[in-house]
Amino acid sequence: MIKLEKVEAIRDLEQISSLKKVLKQHSERDYLLFVLGINTGLKISELLLIKVKDLLDEEGKIKEFYHYSEEGTERRKSVFLNNKVKQAVQSFLDQVNQEDQVYLFQSRKFKQPITRQQAYRIIHDAAVMVGIEGKIGTNSMAKTFGYHAFKQGVSIALLQKHFNHSTPSETLKFLGINKEDAITTQIDVNL
Repeated sequence: MIKLEKVEAIRDLEQISSLKKVLKQHSERDYLLFVLGINTGLKISELLLIKVKDLLDEEGKIKEFYHYSEEGTERRKSVFLNNKVKQAVQSFLDQVNQEDQVYLFQSRKFKQPITRQQAYRIIHDAAVMVGIEGKIGTNSMAKTFGYHAFKQGVSIALLQKHFNHSTPSETLKFLGINKEDAITTQIDVNL
């Protein structure tokens, strides 16, 4: 049995920016993988199965939400596609022949998605290039999404549901947040 390495969230916004820059210089596809991963919190297995047609409406415009079936269940889930994701998707689609592009993260050799191992190498190698210390892999993208969402005030209960965890403590552990960590959230209803 293969033991998976525990990876960390990327907490530093400057490191995220540097990673984006390196990935964009290498490939629009690799940049899109990272941007979509850190902005949706989808697992790598879910990201790799996205088909181009899943993100476009009847007019060929990028949808507001990506709808998918949860892995191993019939449950339908949706994730919001923010402006950064939409820009990255559009930039990528402008560079490829959309008729040949079945999967969003398609191998350059086959009409199949890249492998999880290839996705790991893309993210891990870019992290090494920008000097990020710690263990960074594909799961770091989901953890980065969750960490920054929590830091911006998204409730742990909502993140627990998003990640399909059974308890809030499981989600906090997944995000690498200790009870001692001083993450202050600002709730301002401004009535």
